[in-house]
Amino acid sequence: MKYNSKIYVAGHRGLVGSAILRKLKEKGYTNVVYRTSAELDLRDKIQVNQFFVDEKPEYVFLAAAKVGGIIANNQYPADFIYDNLLIQTNVIDAAYRNNVAKLMFLGSTCIYPKLAPQPLKEEYLLTGLLEPTNEPYAIAKIAGIKMCESYNRQYGTKYISAMPTNLYGPNDNFDLYTSHVMPALIRKFHEAKESNAPFVKMWGTGTPKREFLYSDDLADACVFLMNTYEGNEIVNIGVGEDITIKELGEKIKSVVGYEGEIQFDITKPDGTPRKLVDVTKLNALGWKADTSLEAGIEKAYKWFLENKLTIIK
Repeated sequence: MKYNSKIYVAGHRGLVGSAILRKLKEKGYTNVVYRTSAELDLRDKIQVNQFFVDEKPEYVFLAAAKVGGIIANNQYPADFIYDNLLIQTNVIDAAYRNNVAKLMFLGSTCIYPKLAPQPLKEEYLLTGLLEPTNEPYAIAKIAGIKMCESYNRQYGTKYISAMPTNLYGPNDNFDLYTSHVMPALIRKFHEAKESNAPFVKMWGTGTPKREFLYSDDLADACVFLMNTYEGNEIVNIGVGEDITIKELGEKIKSVVGYEGEIQFDITKPDGTPRKLVDVTKLNALGWKADTSLEAGIEKAYKWFLENKLTIIK
C-alpha cells in the first residue's frame, strides 16, 4: 500500500476495525474511507456495489462482522450466520467487480475444530467438529475464507485471510450478555468494586485456557500482512501464549483493584477447553506481538473508565 492509496476499512467502529483505522493513520496512510452501518448496510448488495463503484477503493480490510460471546451465539444463531454470510459475500464480490488490488478478510480462531491439537496450526481447519455454541458464526467465517480462496483461484485476485485469537481493547463490547470474556470481566470487577460486592461470579470452572491479543497489536499485524503477504493459506494472528480463565480473572481483579472473592458458576458452560494458536508462520514472516497481557488489560480498563458513561446504557 502506498501512503496515498485509497483504503476502505469495513467495520471501522468495532474493536478490530477501529484499531486498524488508528494504526493506518498512525503509520501515515492519508486516504482511508469508511462508512457507519447507518450510512452503508453491508448486508444490502445494491448499497455495497454502489459504494464500491463510487469510492473505488484500492485496498479493503474486511473487519465488519456480527460478533458476540457464548450467550449471544446461543441465543441468536440465525442472526450470526445470516448477517455474516451476507456482509462478507457482498464485500468480497464487490471488491472483485471493482478491481480492488488486495483484500484482507478477518476471521477468528473459533473456526478450528473444538478438539483440535494445541497449539492450533492453520492446516487444522476443517479436520473435525466445531464448538457447538458458535458453530453458525464459525461456518460463516469458514465460508468467507473459502470465498477468498475461490476468487483467487478463479479470478486471480489477491485476497488474504487472517485468523486473530481472542481480542480486547478500545471500542470493545462491554455488554454483560453479548460480550466476550475479557470486557465482561473488566465490567464485572469494576462494578463489584464500585458496589463493594463480596464476590464476583464467573462462568464455568475457570479451567479453560485462552490466548488474548491486544487490538492495536492485531491492527499492526494486519497492516504488516497487507503489505508483505500473498497466498491462499490462512495466517494465524496471536501471541503464542495462553492462560486459564481463572488466572485471567485474577489479573483483571488486580488491575481493577477489586478486593472481594471470585466464585465460579459451574452450571454455566466452559466452551472450548483450550484455544491457543500457533503463530510460527506469522513470526517467520517477521511479525511478533509486543503488548503484554498486564499492559493490555491496563489500557483496556483505562479506556473503559473514560468511556463507560457512553457505552453502558
